[in-house]
Amino acid sequence: MLLDSASLYFRAFYGVKEDVVAPDGTPVNAVRGFLDSIARLVTDHGPTRLVACWDDDWRPEFRVAAIPSYKAHRVADPSVNAEEVPDTLEPQVPIIADVLAAIGIPRIGSPGYEADDVIGTLAVRAEVPVDVVTGDRDLFQLVDDERGVRIIYTAKGGVGRPDIYTEAAVAAKYGIPGRSYADFAALRGDPSDGLPGVPGVGEKTAASLVSIYGSLDAVIAAARARDPQVRSGIHDKILAASDYLAVAPLVVQVAHDAPVPEYDDRIAAEPVDPEALLHLSDRWGLRSSINRVLGALQQASA
Repeated sequence: MLLDSASLYFRAFYGVKEDVVAPDGTPVNAVRGFLDSIARLVTDHGPTRLVACWDDDWRPEFRVAAIPSYKAHRVADPSVNAEEVPDTLEPQVPIIADVLAAIGIPRIGSPGYEADDVIGTLAVRAEVPVDVVTGDRDLFQLVDDERGVRIIYTAKGGVGRPDIYTEAAVAAKYGIPGRSYADFAALRGDPSDGLPGVPGVGEKTAASLVSIYGSLDAVIAAARARDPQVRSGIHDKILAASDYLAVAPLVVQVAHDAPVPEYDDRIAAEPVDPEALLHLSDRWGLRSSINRVLGALQQASA
């Protein structure tokens, strides 16, 4: 199980009231919600391996160089490329990292890459079936029924009632081949990430093009050849967006080769640092949430 950590702790922050505080009054709603989510996910899906994937760089330079509007609307401080994060969430992120370390859940990031890239890299390397937990549709591109890679999508129902996306589910939702989400997204665009898409090509047209031709490269080749299966005006729009389409895959496609450190993702029955975990539990008032996680991990490791 690969966790899109930021997706989970942002959701926890907004889903758990801020009056959930530590003994000193510090809000810990995101911490507790994040830990409770892990406990629920492990209990419900029973993974034997678990990784918390991390944004070492939430807006990598290689993506910004390709499309400067990438996540530009979410930049809080342009001088340091800092993401806009609520004031009461930011101090909770290091607490989450400390608790993960004390429990022994590996927290894996990669310099210059997003958590999505870490997830993509670990998913393609995995020798066992993979559940990717995220609220981000971009990761639909990783579905692979043959290898057992599926998406536990939390955007609507949370971790308790997630939507499960396989190749068949992606095909049913968007009318495209199951593994073609990245090409579809490049054509359609995604305002939430500042990805413009091809002007005049909406979701239905993008889905139709990918279904007919199978890939973005084939869509472009068909436009150049003026293939009669598609209206000439659509070909014109594709060709007019040639510069954008030349770089869009750099932004849309998650990396499969991000450098990651060595790690042990096997779920253990006991925390790696019980003393540190007890200290964190007492300092931040996390005992019930930590106990739920430990109970779920112990059951999964049995």
